[in-house]
Amino acid sequence: MYQLVDASFQIDGKTILHPTNLTFKPGAVTTLLGHNGCGKSTLIKLLSRQNPAASGQVLFDQQPISALSSQDFALNVAYLPQHPPITDGVTVRELVCFGRYPWKGAFGRYSDQDYRLVDDAIEKVGLTPFANRFVTTLSGGERQRAWVAMLLAQQSKCILLDEPTSALDVAHQYELLALIRELNQSLGLTVIMVLHDVNMAAKFSDELIALHTGKVIAQGSPEQMMNPETLQQIYGMELALFNHPETGKPISYIP
Repeated sequence: MYQLVDASFQIDGKTILHPTNLTFKPGAVTTLLGHNGCGKSTLIKLLSRQNPAASGQVLFDQQPISALSSQDFALNVAYLPQHPPITDGVTVRELVCFGRYPWKGAFGRYSDQDYRLVDDAIEKVGLTPFANRFVTTLSGGERQRAWVAMLLAQQSKCILLDEPTSALDVAHQYELLALIRELNQSLGLTVIMVLHDVNMAAKFSDELIALHTGKVIAQGSPEQMMNPETLQQIYGMELALFNHPETGKPISYIP
C-alpha cells in the first residue's frame, strides 16, 4: 500500500531523513521506533503529506501521493498528529462527524448513513455514553479514543498516528494501543504509528522499523527485533530481556 522509493527530507540544507526505501505491509500494524530526533515523525509526516519529500517518491497504491487530490488522499489515509487541534466547544459526536467531511465536501450535508457511521465509530471506541460531552471535559485517554473514532468515521484504508500515547499514563497507553490493535484486526485497517515504548510497540505491532540519525537501521517482526544487539543499536544503551511468563514474548529492561 505505502512505499518509499529513495525518499528523503531536508531542512535548510540539513538532511533529516536520508534516502529511504521501505514497503509497508497492508493490513498490518507497523511501528516506527528510535530516540528523539531520529527521523520517526519526519517519516510519518512524509506519509501523511504534511511535508514533501526532498528527493525520491512516496507512493500509495503505486501512485505518487502528490498526484492524489486532497479528497482522494483523505478517502484513503487518515492522520492523527502528535498534537491534535484544540477542540473547545466541540462535542464528541461533532468531532467524529469531522471524519465524514472528505465524503461530503464543504457544502455537502450529512446523510442518515453518515450519522450511522459516526455513531458506530463512537460505539467501537467505547464512548457512546459520552457522545454529547464536550471533548475538553474528557480524560486524556478518552480524548484519544474520540480522535480515533474520528479516524474510523473517515473510513480510510490506512491510519497514521504520530505518538498517540505521548500524553497518557501507562494504563491509558495500554488501553489505547489494545483498541488500535483490535480495530486493525477486526476491520483490516493498515496502521502506521510512532511510539517511544519498545515493549508496547513489540506487544501491539506486526512489524517494527527502527531509525537512527535519519536512517533505517533495523526492520522486522517484534521477535526478530527484540534482542540485546538490535536494541543496543537503536537506543545506544544496554538493555536486557526476559520472557513474559504467560505469553513468552520478550520484554526489555535496563539491567
